[in-house]
Amino acid sequence: MNRIKNCDELEDKIVKWICDYCLYYKIKSLVVGISGGIDSSVVSTLCALSGIKTYVVGMPINQLEDQESLSDAHGEWLKKKFKNVEFVKTDMSAVYDSFLQTISGDIGKRFATDKLTQANTRSRIRMVSLYQIAGSVSGIVVGTGNKVEDYGVGFYTKYGDGGVDIAPIADLYKTEVWKLGEHLGVDERIITAAPTDGLWDDGRTDEDQLGVSYEDLEYAMEHGTGPAVRVLHDYNSKNKHKMDPIPTFKL
Repeated sequence: MNRIKNCDELEDKIVKWICDYCLYYKIKSLVVGISGGIDSSVVSTLCALSGIKTYVVGMPINQLEDQESLSDAHGEWLKKKFKNVEFVKTDMSAVYDSFLQTISGDIGKRFATDKLTQANTRSRIRMVSLYQIAGSVSGIVVGTGNKVEDYGVGFYTKYGDGGVDIAPIADLYKTEVWKLGEHLGVDERIITAAPTDGLWDDGRTDEDQLGVSYEDLEYAMEHGTGPAVRVLHDYNSKNKHKMDPIPTFKL
């Protein structure tokens, strides 16, 4: 999928959109969690280009070395390239491990052993960390989700990486994010790395979890046909609760 005709123009539009939002709401800084993946790398670079004070935050939780090293490399690259960027790294492994031990001891091991729940807990701990930083610097948390994840399959953690204030690339397909990343000069290793949410000890990729490629999902979203239609439908139905407003009883 490629709806981008001019990367320079798209870059300018997104950066202006970020700046206009911050000006209107008197936001003083931007806070972005960086994972070493293409989405967070593109978003953090766009935030840096705004000229607004930008905090890029690495938050490893028992992370695989290759994921952590890419996140570190991107953070250092941004810090050297942009005077308005501060790279912050905080290892949350001890917090995560302590939380699982505490809930296991206080409530029972059956509430602390589900692997998917553990992955989502990692994401939510990171969200809390980002909002702690944002609240301390009069900032907002900038989302890194793309169109497929945010509006197609709901491939994100509710109140984790889905808990953000603005979403600059949520109308871009994954392949378009890759293209914009190339244009912005993102590290080639990040662009070519297999996409992963980095929430699993076994290093599973997004495609491992979804069972189809982003390209096939994009085609299904655009055309309603192709090999990923059933996967798109099933995930969208299952994760609709993430994408819809919170159900509210009306008196």
